[in-house]
Amino acid sequence: MSYDAEIADSTPAQLSEFVFRLTAPNPGQMTGPGTNTYIIGKGDDQLILDPGPAIPSHIEAIKRHVGDRVQAVVVTHTHNDHSPAAAVLKSTLNCEVWGLPSTSTLEMQFQDSTFSADRVLVGGEQLDSSAGTLRAIHTPGHVSNHLCFLLETTGLLFAGDHIMQGSTVAIVPPQGSMLHYLQSLELLKSLDIKAIAPAHGLIIQEPFAEIDRLIEHRLWREKKVLGGLDSQAKTLDELLPLIYDDVPQSLHWAAKFSLFAHLQKLEQEHRAAASAHVVLDSPESLTELNQVQWCSA
Repeated sequence: MSYDAEIADSTPAQLSEFVFRLTAPNPGQMTGPGTNTYIIGKGDDQLILDPGPAIPSHIEAIKRHVGDRVQAVVVTHTHNDHSPAAAVLKSTLNCEVWGLPSTSTLEMQFQDSTFSADRVLVGGEQLDSSAGTLRAIHTPGHVSNHLCFLLETTGLLFAGDHIMQGSTVAIVPPQGSMLHYLQSLELLKSLDIKAIAPAHGLIIQEPFAEIDRLIEHRLWREKKVLGGLDSQAKTLDELLPLIYDDVPQSLHWAAKFSLFAHLQKLEQEHRAAASAHVVLDSPESLTELNQVQWCSA
């Protein structure tokens, strides 16, 4: 195994005999060094996992590596940095697209409206390739249609945005759920995972230590949320600088969604109360959300 391979745009990094990584040139605050596309298998049954954004140079790099012998393009979820290249690759490589479509009524700027699945995947489904069996694992939390994939021959988990190297992921309701995210992390602890291949960053070679770290971090943040709540109701904007005082202000727009997700979880557990219930189903609902006040239950 070459799990210590570095990130390099347009150049395939060989992680094992049957697994290669290509990183899209879309670095940023939310994507780290860029979106990782994984090529799994060799020959006619190759799978392209998370093809990334429809950046021509990245698509050409994928095509140079796989040739015309592709079984399917597979996606972990349908955010704009993960799946838009799928439609282009399908049309040029004459292959299918596999994944779990979004059911969101609020596309906003996050969802890939071009995504269409030829095969809708469910948790537990098995995908065959020359690399071995790839098992789909439904891991809602980051979004409701998120899937991880476990390569059972080696124990390598393709984690999408469920786990990122060196960072935490945004949880954006209504598709995102902090309660479901923590439950999905616990689910992964029951699997035979040897290493984690994230959609952003390098291979994580101590998977269960990282999963425990993420759970501990979210529960630590939850304690800060509870500490910020009292009988005097506060809005998200009032709570945000108290709870995320360790996060750069440039990321507070994303942190606000995760704060809302924490509060929703606490409300579901009857540990917090809201002055009103808002479903994020339109851009206007974001304004309504800022007016909701929260207190301890």
